[in-house]
Amino acid sequence: MYTNEMLESMKKVEAARSANAVLEPRRMTAEEKETLLATYHPDYKQGEFAVLQIGANKGEKVPTELAELLQANSRVNPAEIDLSKVDYDVDVLIIGGGGAGASAAIEADNNGAKAMIVTKLRIGDANTMMAEGGIQAADKENDSPAIHYLDAFGGGHFAAKPELLYKLVNEAPEAIQWLNNLGVEFDKDENGVMITTHGGGTSRKRMHAAKDYSGAEIMRTLRDEVWNRGIPVVDFTAAIELILDENGKAAGAVLMNMETHEILIARAKTVIIATGGAGRLHYQGFPTSNHYGATADGLVLGYRAGAKLLYADTLQYHPTGAAYPEQIFGALVTEKVRSLGAKLINVNGEAFMHPLETRDVSAASIIRECSDRGNGVHTPDGIGVWLDTPMIELKNGEGTIEKRIPAMMRMFGKYGIDIRKEPILVYPTLHYQNGGLDITADGMTNIENLYVAGEAVGGIHGRNRLMGNSLLDIIVFGRNAGKNASSKSKDVTLGALTLEHVNKFAKEQAEAGIKTDVVSPKLLPNYARRK
Repeated sequence: MYTNEMLESMKKVEAARSANAVLEPRRMTAEEKETLLATYHPDYKQGEFAVLQIGANKGEKVPTELAELLQANSRVNPAEIDLSKVDYDVDVLIIGGGGAGASAAIEADNNGAKAMIVTKLRIGDANTMMAEGGIQAADKENDSPAIHYLDAFGGGHFAAKPELLYKLVNEAPEAIQWLNNLGVEFDKDENGVMITTHGGGTSRKRMHAAKDYSGAEIMRTLRDEVWNRGIPVVDFTAAIELILDENGKAAGAVLMNMETHEILIARAKTVIIATGGAGRLHYQGFPTSNHYGATADGLVLGYRAGAKLLYADTLQYHPTGAAYPEQIFGALVTEKVRSLGAKLINVNGEAFMHPLETRDVSAASIIRECSDRGNGVHTPDGIGVWLDTPMIELKNGEGTIEKRIPAMMRMFGKYGIDIRKEPILVYPTLHYQNGGLDITADGMTNIENLYVAGEAVGGIHGRNRLMGNSLLDIIVFGRNAGKNASSKSKDVTLGALTLEHVNKFAKEQAEAGIKTDVVSPKLLPNYARRK
């Protein structure tokens, strides 16, 4: 199943490993990192971005694929929508059925609000389910939220909104306790103490995990809690436009049944966008680790209604997406593999970077190794570098891989690759939407009564995110949005419902000379073969 070139390279990796010659390179200096990122990271490729001509972020750049959707036509014609026919009437409408949406629903329910989740796939069909490595929290004696803050602030290039990052790190220990009490089965030692490990860019071991099924275990627990509480969940129904009231406040959404295309109206006193990421837009042609529905819907809905974006020009390309075999091209290879001791190795059997640099630096290093340096390993369908997984058991003992990263062992085992004995090939994959809708510390956008949680938020992580802080932010900011939106709903008196903002946006399009056949939100990717 391997080419001769791949087999020869594997021999070099094995020889270096056996001779204990794979030394761990030093960490890069700040200046070296800046030069590397500016030269090789996809976020710095100027030709891949477009300047917005209309909307709240007019004049700012975003990826060309996102710009097309942000400035596209609405899926609804306001003249054809009867807003007087209300199908759902709730206190808190939550758009999105991942970890952030479920956390918000639970806390809104705790607060006595009538909450409802609407999701275009099923509850749990989300990037939360795809997360593997773990969730950060500074809850050990040698750690503190202050140290966690410094790690995350520096890792995000000092661009995070301080008030959001402060909330993230200070509420992290309680978030872990909350999940544990709900029933999440974290890895623990024989004394019941949670096992923690390092992640890229962390100065302390604060990564809590459930083997390498962390996101799936968290999502399972949250989903069951939503179901057990009887919180309504409307599956296979997409929000295709926000509804405002006559005073410009968020007041619900126009929904569309994904199977029948029936239009439904949801009226709500407050709305929470928890729609997740954008990996299925395949920026710059990259593969993605994201779930099928990750098409930036929340950014589009919020932007057309007048909400501001923050850092929408920055994405996270996870350094280790599967590069071989082609059946799992782009699938996530958790950073936990490196935190357990696997090193990134080039075609010549050389370790070319420290294994726990931040994700943007790691991704750029791999791209440089495969392009300018010519040290990538060619596969029948692309290129990559080795992630030397057998090093894990040399370092930690036999059985470590099956115990700590069984999902990785099984994912590659399906294709005849035993990661305990053979290295695996990896290349960066589009993984996370660093930017999103701009919020204040209470979770609200510049549109009153419109809240955002999870990956659709911009500013929590700055311009790069550390491993384990995404599962953390969906809990901290999901709960935050649920608490605040439900409290706010108690004092809301809705005005007349309107879609006038859609007409206003269409007028802006016309005045800017934008002519397009594209409609948004995209809802689902299109993988139909084209001639």
